[in-house]
Amino acid sequence: MNEKLYFEDVDIGDEIGPVTRTVSDEEVIQFVSIRDEKVTPSRFTSKEFANSEGLDEAIVPGAMNIALMSQVLTNWSETVCLLKIDVVFRGTVPHNKDLVFSGIITDKDETGESTKLECDIVMENSDGVKLVIGTGIIALPNKP
Repeated sequence: MNEKLYFEDVDIGDEIGPVTRTVSDEEVIQFVSIRDEKVTPSRFTSKEFANSEGLDEAIVPGAMNIALMSQVLTNWSETVCLLKIDVVFRGTVPHNKDLVFSGIITDKDETGESTKLECDIVMENSDGVKLVIGTGIIALPNKP
């Protein structure tokens, strides 16, 4: 994470990441338990249940994928304010496998009316297959 990044420090084409991380079974169970007090077997928590639905393995819930994508943007700098994120799921996201997150700045408000930046963000598996793609709008403060 860059300690403090300012609007003036960023240009179109600047990269965010890459960040590699693995989502463990325990993290998924903890995430699911936020909503459901008692975690029951599901496609998210049980390989056997996922197999019964035609999946090869348990998968990371969509809401958790959005949270992970958001976290990549907000961890870029302590000064980032996430305004909006929009994602498209292109594949299932497995537990316990390396995931690579990256982003790129695609637009910068040069009107002087805001400090908004637009970016593309991607979650890929270790083979480079895009599992989740999206766009984000973030804001950074002006330099003091």
